[in-house]
Amino acid sequence: MIYCGIDWAERTHDVALVDDTGTLVAKRHITDDAVGYELLLELLAEHGDTEENPIPVAIETSRGLLVAVLRTGKRKVYAINPLAAARYRGRRSASRKKSDAGDALVLANILRTDMHAHRPLPDDSDLGRAIAVLARAQQDALWNRQQLANQLRSLLREYYPAAQDAFATWTYGLCRPEARELLKTAPTPARAARLTRTQLQAALKRAGRKRGIAAEADRIRDIFGAEWAHQPPLVEDAFGKRMLVLLMQLDAACTAAGQLAKAVEDALPQHPDVEILLSFPGLGIQLAAWILAEIGDDRTRFADARGLKAYAGSSPITRASGKKSSITWRWVKNGRLNHAGYLWAFAAPNGSPGAKAHYRRRRDERGDWHAAALRNLFSRMLGQLYHCLQLRVLFDERTAFPTELAAAA
Repeated sequence: MIYCGIDWAERTHDVALVDDTGTLVAKRHITDDAVGYELLLELLAEHGDTEENPIPVAIETSRGLLVAVLRTGKRKVYAINPLAAARYRGRRSASRKKSDAGDALVLANILRTDMHAHRPLPDDSDLGRAIAVLARAQQDALWNRQQLANQLRSLLREYYPAAQDAFATWTYGLCRPEARELLKTAPTPARAARLTRTQLQAALKRAGRKRGIAAEADRIRDIFGAEWAHQPPLVEDAFGKRMLVLLMQLDAACTAAGQLAKAVEDALPQHPDVEILLSFPGLGIQLAAWILAEIGDDRTRFADARGLKAYAGSSPITRASGKKSSITWRWVKNGRLNHAGYLWAFAAPNGSPGAKAHYRRRRDERGDWHAAALRNLFSRMLGQLYHCLQLRVLFDERTAFPTELAAAA
């Protein structure tokens, strides 16, 4: 059997092929373009690669056009963690020498000796992978939007406390279109104090507000017209110019987040697993897409629910050495799935009496902190999701959180 290792880079890649004995049978340096991909496929075909029996490939990434080309057909592609590959390098050479060709050989030998200990990339459908691209982009856009909103809020604290007070009662605060429109109209507190009721109402209408415009304009006018501490005029104007630049970035981030959310809402209903995902309490379109993006739709990816929980970081990990033993949460996990799981567990008790009772039991009887109780609830519901996806059944409250007969009586 032949094994292939690829040390990828931005412009060129090194390829190494070894046989069952670890002997290097071929190596090649290819470019990162269509010509290079064709050379790679020809090299694999020369050494026995067929559609029915493809040569497995090890590479240190799971993304990119090269991986997309390799994943065509039935070929198994193994994304090796770079840290794990560095540890394997020490088995091959004690001198700690390193080269791109040598790294490709190390990756090929990883498959030769320990292929059973690594998992190939999941065989997700094209629709599932497309949803993953959109969901991850939306997640990044939301994080970027929140980061910019935090920077803007920090800047307003230095010279414009009236704006913070005026927008404090609004959901999403500075990310609201009304808040951004008012800041464009009055970038400094001096200009805000001179705004009339008509100007405030016009700004709220431009932002898309339909109701309560007059009352909201009066409230904001009272806040802007109150006594506040001020920076010197020149310094205040400089802060205003800086704020407008940051506001432009926040506008772009809000627009991107909205467009990606709309794209996710259009794509997810086309997936066959959408009814199962949305049957769970606390899961809406956006959050369900985030979870589907990370677990995929390849049902053979995880051997059991424990593997999925470990991947999500919801199951604890035991560290034991001699007489010492400790149980802690996992540091190595899928951060995106873990973040989505925290939001899921936070929202689930509002729609599920069983989830709420489970959370309260972890807090009151076990003495867990809030985050630990949510992590435990997420772990339980993730196992239920695995079960429902495998059996193609919807979530059932009575089955998921059975009530004891004594408590029911």
